[in-house]
Amino acid sequence: MKWLVVALSLMVGGCASVADLEQTHETLDVMSGKTPREYADCVKHRLEGSREALQEEQRGDGLRLIVPQKLSPNAGPAALVDIDKRGSGSAIKVHERLSNFPLRLGDVREAATACISGN
Repeated sequence: MKWLVVALSLMVGGCASVADLEQTHETLDVMSGKTPREYADCVKHRLEGSREALQEEQRGDGLRLIVPQKLSPNAGPAALVDIDKRGSGSAIKVHERLSNFPLRLGDVREAATACISGN
């Protein structure tokens, strides 16, 4: 029971900034045949029912999606999805808050993985 209380408090509490997430190890580092725009639109579409609106930033030839936390959207980002143009496709890196916590929500990882080649 104590572990459940600790896990819930970690998920709800604690703020991570974009700079903090940039320093974490990637939870996904892959290539896709989709352009950065196609990939970003796919991820945004898959997360629109479970998260507040994602912020999008232009980064050179690519994009960055800033995913808000699910339970407390104003407490900082839950994940960063960096999408860089590579040839005719994209290189994708996902940085997640609590990346080494096994009970973290999996919707960001699932959306990022499903959008690699799927629709």
